Amino acid sequence: MDSNSSRGKRTSLKPMRAAGRQRVEELLEAASDLMAERGYEATTMAEIAARAGAKIGSLYRFFPNKEAVADALVQRHIAVLEDEYAALAKRAATLSPEALADVLIELLVTLYPRVKSLSALMEARTDRMEIRERARGHAIAGIAAALRVCAPGLGEMLAKDISAVVLNTMKVLRGMLSKDAPTMPGAPDELRRMHRLYLADRLEPFRRTLGV
Repeated sequence: MDSNSSRGKRTSLKPMRAAGRQRVEELLEAASDLMAERGYEATTMAEIAARAGAKIGSLYRFFPNKEAVADALVQRHIAVLEDEYAALAKRAATLSPEALADVLIELLVTLYPRVKSLSALMEARTDRMEIRERARGHAIAGIAAALRVCAPGLGEMLAKDISAVVLNTMKVLRGMLSKDAPTMPGAPDELRRMHRLYLADRLEPFRRTLGV
């Protein structure tokens, strides 16, 4: 039996005591760091426990398998993103497409320390596809909502298509800034410029439609 994917049908244990809640936070932080560094598939339960300075039994006490850890991380990331996307949607009505592009990039930089494993979870290859789809779907929906506030004539499906492109652009830029991807010193600024031009091209026609 693969300890990373199956350890019975038990659901995650929610600790009642402060010490238990602290331990869960440490385990999730360790898991988030490892998945951001190595990806979901390469991360093991044993490595998560070791990174958190915990015994493997302590990890399995709270999470029956790695997918339960991923579920908990997705829930935590979504909680962070919901508040940020709600605030972004309120601001989007007063922003030009170029300004919105900059705000989206800044949001990525600001939020990354709190949702560092989100990209790894969105790309996870797992039998439980809802983990990946829930992480990716929520990110796209949040960006699409802001785009439609900025450009009220933009249709829902096109907004999601544009959001998927924006999300991938944000991921590439993060890789450049963190030196995880091959780049040149001026490349991040060039990508930011491309990001602004893309959103301006796609959103402006739908702003003019309604006289924005």
